[in-house]
Amino acid sequence: MIKDIPKYLELADWIRRQIAEKKLLPGEKMYSENELSRMFGLSRQTVRHAIGLLEEEHILNRVRGSGTYVNENPYLRNAENRSRIAVIMTYLDNYIFPRTIQSIEHTLYQEGYPVQIAFTNNLLARERTILKDILEKDEVAGIIVEATKSALPNLNLCYYRELARRNIPVLFINSFYPVLQMPHVSMNDRQAGRLATERLIAGGHRSIAGIFKLDDGQGHLRYAGYMEALYKAGIVCDESRILWVDTEDVKDFSRLRNKIKSRLQGCSGLVSYNDEVAFELIKVLQEEKIRVPEDLSVASIDDSELAVLGSVRLTSIPYPMEQLGEKAAHNIVEMIRNPKFDGNYEFDLQVVERDSVRNLQVKE
Repeated sequence: MIKDIPKYLELADWIRRQIAEKKLLPGEKMYSENELSRMFGLSRQTVRHAIGLLEEEHILNRVRGSGTYVNENPYLRNAENRSRIAVIMTYLDNYIFPRTIQSIEHTLYQEGYPVQIAFTNNLLARERTILKDILEKDEVAGIIVEATKSALPNLNLCYYRELARRNIPVLFINSFYPVLQMPHVSMNDRQAGRLATERLIAGGHRSIAGIFKLDDGQGHLRYAGYMEALYKAGIVCDESRILWVDTEDVKDFSRLRNKIKSRLQGCSGLVSYNDEVAFELIKVLQEEKIRVPEDLSVASIDDSELAVLGSVRLTSIPYPMEQLGEKAAHNIVEMIRNPKFDGNYEFDLQVVERDSVRNLQVKE
């Protein structure tokens, strides 16, 4: 048990998790006080305190002369009033998000579900406000959500656990919180990082830098794929060639000018976290008279509109915008209808060739 937290609260939280994870079912008889005392090495007074707390929350019901039972989920009484599906995204901008959101909304409309859309702007405080509002109103049948800064510690996870306790299905898209063990629909980010790196290796590049996002899980998975490709090719990764950026850095790459020049020195290739990063990076490189692909080849991820809008058309790996939105919408509906349905899905990927990767094995 965790130090400095009252033991009765820890026991109460353990019982809540058993119910949320359906290890204890509504109407099922609860462990006796003696059993819980032996299981956790607690006094009966501490156990009785925890049981009493859960009785006050209407989670458990003590029946004199019979024992303690798990109540029928009180939130199920509100299930018939839950008709909408909430969609929580980080941004609404002109990158890849609008087409995914449109696909979700269109598919859910066809399934008969009105949509409630909110945006966190990738801010944890905003995510918390949205989740608290959803819980207080208790009007949604399910939630599709893009995790906020999913690679960082997050105190909002308790709200997702509360949604699970209320039997409200949650489906993550793009990024997710692995510790929650909730389903997600996304591109295969590890594969994306690997394919981008393999494309550079196939072009004869051995000194390959990488730029990845530090504060979201997708960046870590794409980095893992990058490392796998280097290892498979027998290339020792020079960690001084890895540049980690966060959400604020991407807004103004010029602040990283000196670090970019230092990390990319001696490299012939670069794997970019996504097209947005590559687009901003290439502008800085051009100001420094570093040509793409002549001096530095760039392989990117997402195949967004930015891949063809810049001065160099990017070789990139497509993010399945409409397909991902449609799949997420279908899966959340199925999760609502069938609580045992596994909503997980990852899209396989392939490289779209353009002009940003130079083949060093071809004499020019």
